[in-house]
Amino acid sequence: MRPLIASLTLLAAGFTLASYEPKIDPRLDRAYKLEPRNGWTFVHLEGAPSEIGFQHGYLLAKEIEDGYKVIIFETEHDTDKDWEFFRRAAREVHWPRIEREYREEMQGIADGLKARGVKFDVWDVAAVNAWLEWGGYVKLYDKEHGKQPPSTVTPRESCSAFVATGSYSKDGRVVMAHNAWTSYMDGQRWTMVFDIAPRSGHRILMDGYPGLIHSADDFGVNAAGIMITETTISKFSGYDPKGVPEFVRARKAMQYSASIDDFARIMREGNNGGYANNWLVADRKNGEIGSLELGLKNTELRRTKDGYFVGSNFPVNEKLAREETDFPLDNMSLSPNARRVRWTELMEQNKGRIDVEAAQRFLADHWDSYENKEAPSERTLCGHVDLSPRGVPDWQPPYGIAGAVQNKAIDSRLAEGMSLVVAAGHACGRDFHAAEHLAKHPEFAWQKGVLRDMPSRPWTPFRIDQR
Repeated sequence: MRPLIASLTLLAAGFTLASYEPKIDPRLDRAYKLEPRNGWTFVHLEGAPSEIGFQHGYLLAKEIEDGYKVIIFETEHDTDKDWEFFRRAAREVHWPRIEREYREEMQGIADGLKARGVKFDVWDVAAVNAWLEWGGYVKLYDKEHGKQPPSTVTPRESCSAFVATGSYSKDGRVVMAHNAWTSYMDGQRWTMVFDIAPRSGHRILMDGYPGLIHSADDFGVNAAGIMITETTISKFSGYDPKGVPEFVRARKAMQYSASIDDFARIMREGNNGGYANNWLVADRKNGEIGSLELGLKNTELRRTKDGYFVGSNFPVNEKLAREETDFPLDNMSLSPNARRVRWTELMEQNKGRIDVEAAQRFLADHWDSYENKEAPSERTLCGHVDLSPRGVPDWQPPYGIAGAVQNKAIDSRLAEGMSLVVAAGHACGRDFHAAEHLAKHPEFAWQKGVLRDMPSRPWTPFRIDQR
């Protein structure tokens, strides 16, 4: 395992500015992008919504063009719908329910891309931002039109996370961590660190994917001290096309929440059921943590100042599980349940000693709680679906889900300084080699040309105003 980073001593070292491009537009005056650091690209965005969007589109034009092509490629493959279908849905279903601030920001992204010669318009931007919630919409659309949706239309149900406080953490304050599980195709590109200083609301530091106004795997902190992450709910069904898109509510909650109550209210208002998650949230000001399980029909907020909440894609509320999912809560061989058991073991075994360094170890964990042995697979917190002897599990769509692609950790002290630590690739240090993977899995040959190597990188600190 690679050395763990438990301090901020490296924050000021080793960061260099990207090449100085002539700033031909005054909207770029307060924005900048740094050269990649251990796989991560830091970008600072500041100003009114349209300015933030323009800066985003202009500075990350190359990354957005590449990232959007991958999302479009995956979405068309998984849903059996062409991209125009989603552009139209973004325009007709989502756009009327998106508030002006975020419309302006997405238009700004499109304008920034255009200024760099990239031909994606605002409907592409809106459709890609809704990428993670299109599964629910497609299921509803096909049902209403008398069609059976393809088996590949299913929510992305894979991430591991925890939040702990009080007697469970080393200093009695909040510790939070998360790893994102997704296909290696998009996971290799999910390595942005956004420092956003909006004209309204609170400053944000979050990880993200190029061209999205929200984090999408939803790990971040704001200047009001609210720390946020989530994991999706497995085998969930339900979508309300008259609701507010999930990506809009997630960004708004990151930007405007000053308390756990604020966060829950914003996420519940206009809930469309898209990208249904168990949200873990914390207020570093008072050490309180919460778990908001947000289905469509059922939502439940739990909270404590002494304890922990964990997420690994299992439904928590039995009523929600029964009414809105097909998830078998009692099948302990399934990844979400096996990881839930392991999270509980780690929380209890490390009570009173949990800190950022411990969180980094947890995210690198390869213990299979079902078979009681070290065996990296879909059952382990450091997920390696591609290494599973069981093949691609039935709860994962067959587009090459591979497990944990990047990792984040934070505690109250880091949150006070608007800082976090991140690691690209598997936290355990195992590298991914595209050619080797495709040779072993010829069923994924369609990914050739898009799939690329994913080396594991060391834990690296970032903060606002990084230079």
